[in-house]
Amino acid sequence: MVVEEGLLILPIVPLTLVIGLYELFAIHADMSFRGSHWFGHGLGTLIPIAIGLFITLNTEYFIQMMNITYEFPLIGTIWGIRVLTGIILNFKIHAQSSLARGGGGIAARGLAEHWTHTLIVSILIVLAPLIWPLVAGYLPFYLGGSA
Repeated sequence: MVVEEGLLILPIVPLTLVIGLYELFAIHADMSFRGSHWFGHGLGTLIPIAIGLFITLNTEYFIQMMNITYEFPLIGTIWGIRVLTGIILNFKIHAQSSLARGGGGIAARGLAEHWTHTLIVSILIVLAPLIWPLVAGYLPFYLGGSA
């Protein structure tokens, strides 16, 4: 597969790690039980975060790849795709935390992650195309930065 010149791949790694670390800390702060299930949940969210970042950082490429036409109001726009990606990820991450059981059955209702934390993760993913140029200058070239 040939990667197009404007396709952003390397920035996905540091942004996934930063957002994933926030998710780990947020889910751990929400815990009312002992055990390491919060860690497994945090690691499980790294793949959806990376996929969401790929879509939001490369929205034009994603629109082309998925053959989405601009005829759809809101969804057919670049920011419409980004916001829709954030909404889907918000529900996916929250649902994943709701299904995870606490250590020893202590938290039977799941990890009980706050909607606020999943919303912040989703907002960070949606705004990644605006955030990346601000932080790229501080990261080395092999992480997609320009330093």
